[in-house]
Amino acid sequence: MPTQNSQPQRRVVVTGLGFITSIGNTREQVLTSLRELRTGIEYYPELERTRVLVRLVGTVKEFSFPELHSDEWTYPAAYTIPREHLRSMSPNAVYGFCAMKQAIAEAQLPPELISHPRTGAMCASGGSSWLSYDYMAMMLEKGPQRCNPMAMVASISGTLNMNFVSCFAIKGHSLGFSSACASSAHALGEAFDRIRLNRQDIVFVAGAEDCDLFTILPFVGTRALTTGTDPSISPCAFDVKRDGFVVTGGASVLVLEELEHARRRGVPIQAEMIGWGEASDGYSVMAPEPEGDGLKRAMEAAIGEAGISPAEVDYINAHGTSTPVGDAAEIRAIKRVFGNGRGPFISSTKSITGHGLSLAGAMEAGFCCLALQERFTPVSANVTELDPEFASVAIVTDPIDYAPRVAMTNSSGFGGTNVTAILRRWEEG
Repeated sequence: MPTQNSQPQRRVVVTGLGFITSIGNTREQVLTSLRELRTGIEYYPELERTRVLVRLVGTVKEFSFPELHSDEWTYPAAYTIPREHLRSMSPNAVYGFCAMKQAIAEAQLPPELISHPRTGAMCASGGSSWLSYDYMAMMLEKGPQRCNPMAMVASISGTLNMNFVSCFAIKGHSLGFSSACASSAHALGEAFDRIRLNRQDIVFVAGAEDCDLFTILPFVGTRALTTGTDPSISPCAFDVKRDGFVVTGGASVLVLEELEHARRRGVPIQAEMIGWGEASDGYSVMAPEPEGDGLKRAMEAAIGEAGISPAEVDYINAHGTSTPVGDAAEIRAIKRVFGNGRGPFISSTKSITGHGLSLAGAMEAGFCCLALQERFTPVSANVTELDPEFASVAIVTDPIDYAPRVAMTNSSGFGGTNVTAILRRWEEG
């Protein structure tokens, strides 16, 4: 008798999406922003009281977290978060809860499937530096007995998967991922494997980040953020004047599901995930390997697992953070995989959203699903003078009439970690 893992590999599809982002808090808003190049980046007055030159943030609208006590937090009236759950949440967990509700509704999942041993959650979050700082200050001033007993759960990096398991009664596999800006991309890949290897039937993939000074300021010290003040100019991935990224927060959730399981339920399929790859640079804690060696190997691994040729990839959602060294390393890696000709169309959606850090992989995989399903190619905003080194590849700087069939999304992070995922337009038959 064959063992569970010796069975034929199963196909994995996306049946639900949820978005709380700088460019919209619903599928419709996000789709409109991507199509019409509406930026979610704004001048952030709160930065004026700091000593830094950074001024732009990819703000999350309709949410407010004015103080430590969750009783004062506000979020869209469409969502109800029970107080007993809210006490263990950070802002990013609130974003995640709302995105999760959207994804569940899209996937038409009843409670008995959400809370099933074959349904899991793979999550990524950087935690909440703000809550950690303020809770520690309160503890030192007033003593630990005066603090919220849920403070640790609310603030650490595992807060998202811990809260999801509790709020949604998840009974399957649950993991939290911490690989910097590739975290939710790793979550996506691991979820894909769990389903393909017949260990789960449905997996929620979530990424979420706070959006506040405590999230932004540490990156100032890395010299990775743009000092631009006009969101119609900055950030500008692939432009010769690029000088860094803009931080954003929010949450994105994808529902991955085994194909036949989704068919039996009769739910719409939004895209198929066909492969992923990962590799490390082995080079530096912060800087990418200059020729993009790790990312090159991640892309090659994803293409190999997907069983396609490089020529079949027709759109790449680039990591594209708008840093001088990062963009150059990524394009060099792409050239090494796809050749020095025009190859697939390439864009960075971070130029209108900002960089979501651990959230980025899930958010941009969701964008790829929209592009495939709605048949459009996202544009890379704010490119007025393309870096001459990138002239031989097809960076999309103006709207084009092209419907991609196979989309690749790249994520890279500190420590030289790289993840590539490949999705394909769903066509029955």
